[in-house]
Amino acid sequence: MEAQIEAFVDHYNHQRYHESINNLTPADVYFGRGQVILKQRERIKRKTMETRRLQYHK
Repeated sequence: MEAQIEAFVDHYNHQRYHESINNLTPADVYFGRGQVILKQRERIKRKTMETRRLQYHK
């Protein structure tokens, strides 16, 4: 039982994204990695949108 609870807590805090904290994990927010991750996602999103724009508007 303890192992199952430990596995759940690990998943909840380190693997599961939470919509209420900008789709980050609680661990990312706690350890201060949130802003770096959000900036990286934004760069990827902009690059993807630009690539698609170029592909479909030829």
